[in-house]
Amino acid sequence: MEQQRSVSGLSQSPRSPSSQPYLSVSVTDPVKLGNGVQAYISYRVITKTNFPDYQGPEKIVIRRYSDFIWLRDRLFDKYKGIFIPPLPEKSAVEKFRFSAEFIEMRRQALDVFVNRIASHNLLQQSEDLRTFLQADEETMERLRSYETGIFKKKPADLMQIFKDVQSKVSDVVLGKEKPVEESNPEYEKLKHYVFELENHLAEAQKHAYRLVKRHRELGQSLSDFGKAAKLLGACEGQALGKAFSDLGAKSEALSIKLQKEAHQLLMSFEEPLKDYVRAVQSIKATIGERANAFRQQCELAETMKLKEINLDKLMLTRSDRVGEAEHEYKELKAASEEATRRFETIVRQMNEEIVRFQEQKTQDMGIAFHEFAKGQARLANNVADAWRSLLPKLEACSSA
Repeated sequence: MEQQRSVSGLSQSPRSPSSQPYLSVSVTDPVKLGNGVQAYISYRVITKTNFPDYQGPEKIVIRRYSDFIWLRDRLFDKYKGIFIPPLPEKSAVEKFRFSAEFIEMRRQALDVFVNRIASHNLLQQSEDLRTFLQADEETMERLRSYETGIFKKKPADLMQIFKDVQSKVSDVVLGKEKPVEESNPEYEKLKHYVFELENHLAEAQKHAYRLVKRHRELGQSLSDFGKAAKLLGACEGQALGKAFSDLGAKSEALSIKLQKEAHQLLMSFEEPLKDYVRAVQSIKATIGERANAFRQQCELAETMKLKEINLDKLMLTRSDRVGEAEHEYKELKAASEEATRRFETIVRQMNEEIVRFQEQKTQDMGIAFHEFAKGQARLANNVADAWRSLLPKLEACSSA
């Protein structure tokens, strides 16, 4: 049965309507619809804005995960050189797809995704973003069915272009193709930074996952120990039995705190790290786009040189094909110039994007690690206080 949607969770705009332009988006109220393999989660997407191109100051629409994919793919296809924010991955394990924790993690990640787009000075002007935030469900379904571009024939994957570039490298190694690579020290430095960052973020995220798992396992162990201690207390004398019962109760209380802290650690520490691993993959996809643009530019320039040589030969021999060759040369020259402009645009955009990315990463990672340290300190204090409160009772029993 479909759950009732509440109107709770409406986030107030950070600015009043009379102040500077703003665009605030909230992804809220996930609801499971359908059954079996046709089941999916829908979300309430609430937009508050004073942008003149929007239909009004507030709009509420219902979206599903495939709608977010549509938006991401459209932006990636149109905004070359810009790091399109990543989407959370799908759960490959059926039993986890609709767990409360997975649904909340995805909702939070989708909220981050769309707000990164809304806060980007270029992406926020996208017509596709306006459509995503305002169109009715029937319109979105129709748009998805006409999805075009590089993601049409296979599942959307920002890494696909980068994988294509990697396959080109493999062809070079096997001697199938001559390499066409950009020789630029700053670009090489950028690629090295991105690959190193991905490795270190992935390693940090792996250990953050282990921390979450350890907290949960310790919480479960304390819960089991608490039950056992209370049963032991029930069969002992009054003083010792009371001490064991108190020990069991404290253990169970600490178990609850550990489970809550594990969830907090997951949402505020592990998930942000995982999100940045995905963000780096988006950067690598843009690097793949840049490599493709550079290769196309070089290939067109080389072909244009050959056409020019051929044209000169035809003119020397006064061939009747000169007119046709001149026309082909002009078309090729225009295409070559367009390819050069496209490549230069990607380079310029990437240079701006990497600065923006590093600034945002510094802020987000600072918040994540601060929340991690604060949570660990809070948990340590709670654990110490709980055990410390038991010491007088246990000491009384041991000295009796």
